Amino acid sequence: MALKIRLARGGAKKRPFYRIVIADVRSPRDGRFIEKVGAYNPMLPKDDANRVQLDVERIQHWMSHGAKPTDRVLRFLDAAGLLKRDARNNPQKAEPGQKAKERVEARRQAEEEAAAPAAEAAAAPAEAAEEAAAE
Repeated sequence: MALKIRLARGGAKKRPFYRIVIADVRSPRDGRFIEKVGAYNPMLPKDDANRVQLDVERIQHWMSHGAKPTDRVLRFLDAAGLLKRDARNNPQKAEPGQKAKERVEARRQAEEEAAAPAAEAAAAPAEAAEEAAAE
């Protein structure tokens, strides 16, 4: 049986409250679970001690039995000093899509084409002035 340490949502509409539970991966998010090992109240300020409550001994027990924490729970365990969470890095996430790149390229080419006649017009009087100064 594959086990997860995950959040189960409770609370009223727009007032979330989460239980940190040990559950089988096949059971629904808010459904059947094996044991409650903590709580998370996102409505409290980030520096409040009651925002995240963990039963450290039980979490270590279940992790020794093969339970894997979800990413959000892993953040809590990292803050508590139980596990180390590697920082994620996706450098391609902020990169624009293919169509956006094509639009930027088309705009750049249009600006270059519009700037070319203006540059030639500005260069012609400068050349004439140089020739007059040379004579």
